[in-house]
Amino acid sequence: MFANPLAPEWLEAPAEANSLPSTVWSRNSARTESGELAIAGVTVTALVRDFGTPVYVIDEADAIARATDIAAAFESEFARIGTTVKVYYAAKAFLCTEVARWMTAAGLNIDVASAGEMAVALAAGVDASRLGFHGNNKSLSEIDRAVCAGIGPIVIDSVVEIGRVAEAAARHGRTQRVRLRINSGVHASTHEYLATAREDQKFGVPLAEAEAVVAQIRSHSSLEFVGIHSHIGSQIFDTAGFAEAARRLLELHARLSVDAPVPELNLGGGFGIAYTSVDRALPVAELAASLASIVEAECTRLGIVVPVIAIEPGRSIIGPSTTTLYTVGTIKDVLVDGEAVRKYVSVDGGMSDNLRTALYGADYSARLANRTSEADPALVRIAGKHCEAGDIVVRAEYLPGDVELGDLIAVPATGAYGWAMSNNYNYLARPPVVAVRDGHARVIVRGETEDDLLRRDAGITPLGESE
Repeated sequence: MFANPLAPEWLEAPAEANSLPSTVWSRNSARTESGELAIAGVTVTALVRDFGTPVYVIDEADAIARATDIAAAFESEFARIGTTVKVYYAAKAFLCTEVARWMTAAGLNIDVASAGEMAVALAAGVDASRLGFHGNNKSLSEIDRAVCAGIGPIVIDSVVEIGRVAEAAARHGRTQRVRLRINSGVHASTHEYLATAREDQKFGVPLAEAEAVVAQIRSHSSLEFVGIHSHIGSQIFDTAGFAEAARRLLELHARLSVDAPVPELNLGGGFGIAYTSVDRALPVAELAASLASIVEAECTRLGIVVPVIAIEPGRSIIGPSTTTLYTVGTIKDVLVDGEAVRKYVSVDGGMSDNLRTALYGADYSARLANRTSEADPALVRIAGKHCEAGDIVVRAEYLPGDVELGDLIAVPATGAYGWAMSNNYNYLARPPVVAVRDGHARVIVRGETEDDLLRRDAGITPLGESE
């Protein structure tokens, strides 16, 4: 099969461009007998007829199963080494009230990073004690609201937060449980924007300062120090970084335990998923077993009891469960350097519904969704409709060469940070989020309309009102 020289080295030209690699697509995605993509028994043409495009489509059973699988795997493996696990769903990946209910029903807690995320979780009926609160710059009002609500552990991210949380806890007559985020210095193998434990970093306190900071926490009677926390990055495909972080953290944990018990250790999240057919994410069972063995070995070396472990998966649960659907608007064949053609396929969304490609060059897959085709594969770049040259949805993919105006394009693995980072650039309205299960579809986040956008403009007189 001829490979276009403009294609990146990792992208192989397929014999045909209709397949749905199981590592990339949600578990209940499949082609119908006519060749149309269906998700959880609902065809894409039915989804587009009812909800339009762009639209985020969540395979509900897949998302719940991934949450359940992660919880079960980690609970089993850490029970093997004599401890328990607290699993927090990282809400920053994607949160709405329905997803919050799915996660808690599956036995997970929820990690929030703003008052807004906390408000959504509480509106879903989640007990505040099942929430953890992150953030490098929590406002005084956010801290007060969290403590007043009876939130679970607050992650102290800097020295100044110690007094703020202690004061709020005293004011509300509570003893607030807190963790301390540590910048371990471990350089996870990931994109620079996703590596969150390097020394030159806004998150956490340096490892060398941790013991002094914990002493300050312990000096406040309104605070209960429950453990240290680390997050080395996102979209990580191996356990080497986790192993080194666990070694450094457990050495600190052992020193802190001399003065008083330290019941927990939070290893964070960042587990990678497959966005393309060449990505190799660790199976959940293998990941859990590896991390449990790492923690067991370090605790044995240090001669300490294995603490309760907390983890914070987000992307690995919601990411693969979601597919974004678009409609093709224009197609251009562009000759590059007088040698090869790149086919630009422009769709009706873009960086307003998926910012990751423009933000840090993320790679995605795509498929023609409303039909299959026997046409030879062509190298395409799926572009958005915004006034930015960098407005790209999928940088490189092979689609059937006969892709045409009005075709539907499906981009898988968009559940994490697609809707969460969505915006109104060029005054595009944010798309709806639709959950599908057992042949039925329902809206779980309503899409915006132009009226919604205009309603926020203070220079417009609302209908029915006079100036």
